[in-house]
Amino acid sequence: MNHPAGTMFMSDCPARTALEVIANKWSVVTLYALKDGPKRHSELVALSGGISRKVLTQTLRRLQSNGLIERRRYAEAPPRVEYRLTPLGRTLEDPIAMLTNWAQTHGETLVDFQESAAANARTG
Repeated sequence: MNHPAGTMFMSDCPARTALEVIANKWSVVTLYALKDGPKRHSELVALSGGISRKVLTQTLRRLQSNGLIERRRYAEAPPRVEYRLTPLGRTLEDPIAMLTNWAQTHGETLVDFQESAAANARTG
C-alpha cells in the first residue's frame, strides 16, 4: 500500500502503531537480548544493563500483547518462565541489527555533538 509523503505515520495508520511498539528503547534492547534464544527474566535483567525488573516486566507484557514475544511457563518446582521471540518478533532481527550497527558506528559522534551543544548553550 502506497502512502503519500507524510501520511505513513498518521495516528490511525498501522505503521505508526508498529513504530510505537518497537521504538521504545527497552523494547529494542529486550528484543535484541532474545535474538539468541529463550531467556529467563533474571537473564534479561542482566543482559539489558540498567533496566529495572518492573520496567522489564512492563516491556515484556507489551511485546507479548503485540505478538513479538511469547512467555512459556514450565511446570517445575520452582516454576520456570522463559521468554522467546515469536516468528513475528524474529522479523525484527535484521532491522535491530542494522540499528545496533549504526549506533556502534555513530554513537560517539552523537555524544560529541551533544557535549558540544551543551557547552555552547552554557556559554552562549
